[in-house]
Amino acid sequence: MDSASPPPRQSGFVAGLSAYFIWGFLPLYLILVREVPPFEFVGWRIIWTLPICLVIVAVRRQGPEIMRALRQRRTLVTLLASSTLIGVNWLVYVWAIQNGQVYAASLGYYINPLINVLLGTFVLGERLTGRQWAAVAIAAAGVALLLGGAITTLWISLTLGLSFGTYGLLRKRVDVGALPGLTIESALLLAPAVAIAWWYAASAAGSAFFRSVELSLAIVLGGVVTAVPLLLFAIAARRMDYSTLGFLQFLAPTIVFILGLTVFDQPLRPVQVACFVLIWTAIAVFVWDILARRKADKVLQA
Repeated sequence: MDSASPPPRQSGFVAGLSAYFIWGFLPLYLILVREVPPFEFVGWRIIWTLPICLVIVAVRRQGPEIMRALRQRRTLVTLLASSTLIGVNWLVYVWAIQNGQVYAASLGYYINPLINVLLGTFVLGERLTGRQWAAVAIAAAGVALLLGGAITTLWISLTLGLSFGTYGLLRKRVDVGALPGLTIESALLLAPAVAIAWWYAASAAGSAFFRSVELSLAIVLGGVVTAVPLLLFAIAARRMDYSTLGFLQFLAPTIVFILGLTVFDQPLRPVQVACFVLIWTAIAVFVWDILARRKADKVLQA
């Protein structure tokens, strides 16, 4: 490895931070395609993600890695499962934003880090410190407050949290690189995506893709805003502790939460304010633990 390149864990942190930042502002992009039905948009999103992945694969000469993964039955089955999970996640998220359920979508990704921590601890055998368990408890208390006032939209939040948490776990454990894995996932979803696009094109309303040049370009852009953050996330998932990655994810729903309050002008209830405070307290405790352990490591190495 080049001595000037960042260590894997550090580059994983940067990749994860970038992915969650992009996902946080994704609702602003969805405003551009709000007239496209959720099912149709997800279909086009998959269709335009694949060519972008293939171009990057060609530039990085990772074709042999894709072929090797396709010959491994276990890898292919795992990627089939992960592609199904991410497809469900996309559909529910787009539907939620287009139907004004911004806070429910935000809550889903507040729940997800807790799911990541539990998966990292009980499935991957990662160990949490006392401060990290305290952070988990504080964050869980905050989420519990919101759950109490969001029963009717709970299915949105739980579907988003569980689907993406399990997706990340599968991508961490599968023996394939970030980009080849995403390319195969997109290819596996291509047939149903084309079927969805064709069904809408044959309907009385016609395909949204051909309504205007502006809308068509916005739909094509969906491939970019899908491929780039997912690629960054897959890199982070393979290089970071899954528990740490889970807490980093609080960035995205916080941005979505703020967008719901400002851009989407949704009313904010006192219980949501209390949850927001508890979540960020948990993040502060978790970051404090990371910095304290890093300082202790430096003292031991001195």
